Order: sequence, then C-alpha cells, then structure tokens
Amino acid sequence: MKNFQRLIQSQGRFAASSAFVRPSRLGFASAGQFRFSSNHSASLEEINTKYNDFFSTVQDQFELQRGLNNCFAYDIVPSSDVIEQAIRAARRVNDFPTAVRIFEGIKVKLPSKEQYAAYLKELKPVCEELGISMKEDLFH
Repeated sequence: MKNFQRLIQSQGRFAASSAFVRPSRLGFASAGQFRFSSNHSASLEEINTKYNDFFSTVQDQFELQRGLNNCFAYDIVPSSDVIEQAIRAARRVNDFPTAVRIFEGIKVKLPSKEQYAAYLKELKPVCEELGISMKEDLFH
C-alpha cells in the first residue's frame, strides 16, 4: 500500500511540474482575462416572449430541439404559454416523441408533483386537441 501511495505522489509531482505550463508562458491570455457574459439578466417576461415567438415560427425538428434545449437551460420553468407553443411546434414539424418529452422536461424542472399536475391540467385541452399522450399513459 505504501508503494502505491508513493507512486501516486511521485506521479502527481511529475505531472504538476512538467505537464502544466502557465498560459502566460505560452503566449496565450489567461482565462481570467475573458468576459463571456454581461450583467444583464433577462426577466421572466422577456424569456417567455422570446420563446413564445421562437416556437410559433419553428419549421424544422432541429430548430425545435435546439430551442427546447436553450429554453430548459434557464433556472426557471417555462410558462404554460411557452410550453403550448412548443407542443404545437412539435406537432407542426410532425415530431410526436419530442411533444411527449417536453412533459418529461417539465416534470424534471418542477419541484413538486402538485405543480406538475397543475401544468397537465392547464395543458390538457391542447394535448387532447393535438392527440398527445403523456408518457405514463403510453406505457400502461
């Protein structure tokens, strides 16, 4: 066991001394010198408007899935209006699996089952209109 620990320690010193070179010695700027974000944070209304408009004009599957990835990347749950537009976009581009998976994304994002049930209740008429079943209903 001691030999193994010595081997790991010696490898760690070797790796630290030879493999890692400071970026300034290579002529590159260090990561601390770059600024990748602004101080502006979008409000909930701005995000909802942005994605409502986006999903209402989506015309292909790639754009739909890219928009969903971006929309669900925020630390908020999209409004039911945004979800409705996303579901309609999924059916418009004939992507039934994505329409079902949108609800899986909502379920993961919401902290409680009651909130998920409220979303389902709100969106039930749209799901019935478009012929979308929930994952739980499909596999019973």
